[in-house]
Amino acid sequence: MFIKGKNIIVGRNPVLEALKAGSGVDRILLYRNATGDVLTEIKKLARDFNVPVQLVPSQKLDGITNIQHQGIIAYKTLVQYYDLQDIIDQVNGLGQTPLFLILDGITDVRNIGAIARTALCTGVNGIIIPDKGVAALGEDAMKASAGALSHLQIIRVNSLVKAVDTLHLNGIPVYGTVMGSGKPVYEMPLSEPSAIIMGSEDKGIQSALEKSCDGMFHIPMPGNFESLNVSVAAGMILYEVVRQRGEMNTRIIE
Repeated sequence: MFIKGKNIIVGRNPVLEALKAGSGVDRILLYRNATGDVLTEIKKLARDFNVPVQLVPSQKLDGITNIQHQGIIAYKTLVQYYDLQDIIDQVNGLGQTPLFLILDGITDVRNIGAIARTALCTGVNGIIIPDKGVAALGEDAMKASAGALSHLQIIRVNSLVKAVDTLHLNGIPVYGTVMGSGKPVYEMPLSEPSAIIMGSEDKGIQSALEKSCDGMFHIPMPGNFESLNVSVAAGMILYEVVRQRGEMNTRIIE
């Protein structure tokens, strides 16, 4: 059943049919103890279409809808997801200098929205997110982005480490942000092809990703304060890219 205004699909057969029809399912919440042939088929289709499935307690589902959910709720997608290699090829074909933003562990939709707005304004070619551990790009994120998410190329992957490998294979260096170490941001070669990782404010960048970076940098802060909000930091970094490049990339908007 489609719930008007809530952007969700409720019930086993409706979720199954939405997946079969390619109706843009963003993610699925599944009661952790649910079983059945229909659910087995849903899980298979979800794997095929790279749709994340999150196992949750029944109370989580009950809190989303008072309709009989049969142990499953799906969120309809509000953004189009792209393939990383396809976007790299597209950017190269247009003769642009690649600029990608990788979001690692950012779970606040307001931060996602604010980052998206700045990314759109600064010519980011694609935002790369993991299929788990990031804020859902639903109505709240779309509202926080003032619609910017619908004009950006969002690339969802099942492994950020593999995404970094793909960027490296295409000659795109990957740089990570870190508090108080590495080079100052203005010493980084951001006029060249670049992918920048923004980590969560509490945990930073996961160690496996940090090890795969071609360099680490920080934003110099003369003030005696612990850290910047991640969306503010992203804005400062992206405008340093604009400063170094002298002009913005022409955005690819579909």
